[in-house]
Amino acid sequence: MKVVLLVDVRGAGKKGELVKVSDGYARNFLFPRGLAKEADAQVMNELRNAEESKKYHIAQEKAHASKIAGSINGKTLKLTAKSGQGGKLFGSITSKEISEEIKHSFNIDVDKRKIMLKNEIKAFGTYECELKLYNGVSAKIYIAVSEG
Repeated sequence: MKVVLLVDVRGAGKKGELVKVSDGYARNFLFPRGLAKEADAQVMNELRNAEESKKYHIAQEKAHASKIAGSINGKTLKLTAKSGQGGKLFGSITSKEISEEIKHSFNIDVDKRKIMLKNEIKAFGTYECELKLYNGVSAKIYIAVSEG
């Protein structure tokens, strides 16, 4: 019997999958517990619509990430920091500070976890930074740190 799973079922499949199970397993275990529905025309149509909706949302998110990447790729952010002895910074420039500066300069929200620094920024100068905006969509920006 073909059924559509409503939740993840160990040994059978993931939520939203169309799986073939034995008749007894479906009637005696899956259906009474509300874990699956029989794969009739209505349920198959709902499954197809849900998959199309998911693909549409993924395409929208990727297009939005590409638009953001195009607008900030290659740009330079200017950050100021207090200096200590010998021209070194007090502490370091963090991805949180970079995220806040991107929001302030370009009015674009970028999560600090999506900012990839090659190494810590603990001195003045210009550093390259990669923003992983979406799976397969990234942008490179430069961070110019000066004394302020």
